Amino acid sequence: MKPRLQEKYEVEVKKALHEKRGYSNVHQIPRIEKIVVNMGVPTSKEKGALEEAVKDLLAITGRKPVVNKAKKSVANFKLRKGQSVGCRVTLRREVMYEFFDRLVATALPRIRDFRGVSPRQFDGRGTYSLGLPDQTIFPEIELDKIKFNQGMDITIVTSATTNEEAYDLLKLMGMPFSK
Repeated sequence: MKPRLQEKYEVEVKKALHEKRGYSNVHQIPRIEKIVVNMGVPTSKEKGALEEAVKDLLAITGRKPVVNKAKKSVANFKLRKGQSVGCRVTLRREVMYEFFDRLVATALPRIRDFRGVSPRQFDGRGTYSLGLPDQTIFPEIELDKIKFNQGMDITIVTSATTNEEAYDLLKLMGMPFSK
C-alpha cells in the first residue's frame, strides 16, 4: 500500500503543477527525490553522545544511520582525522514519503511558537534545507530517556530546477511555509 502523501502527489500535486507551470512533458514535473536527515555531534560532548544520536535517529527514521567521520584534523576545533562527528540517514521512495508526512503533520506543529518554516532556505537549485533545534519534537522519542538535546538538519532534495518550482511542490505537499 502506498503512503498517503505519495498518493496525494500522484493524484493532486502532479496535476496542479502541470496546470500551473504548463510543462510540455510529464517528466519535467518536479518530485521529491530524497530526504537526508543529519545530526552533528560536537566533539566536546560526552562519550555516549554519538550513540544516543544514532539511537534517536534510528527511532525517528526507522533506518540505521551511517556514522560520519572527520576527513582531516583541525586543531582549533580539537578535531582529529577519523574521529566521529555525527550521523546521517538518506530516505527514498515510500520511507521518504512516510517521514515527510510525519514531519509536516506531527513534528513541526510541536515546535514552540511555530509560525511556519522559512521559505528562504532554498539553495538555488530546488533543494530545501531545514534545521530543527531539538529531536524531542518527534513523537517517537521518549522524553524520559533523553540525555542530550540534539538538533538536526533535514535536507529535501527535489528534481526541480528553480526555487520557485520547488517551493510550489513543497507547498502543495503540505509544507507549512511562513508568510
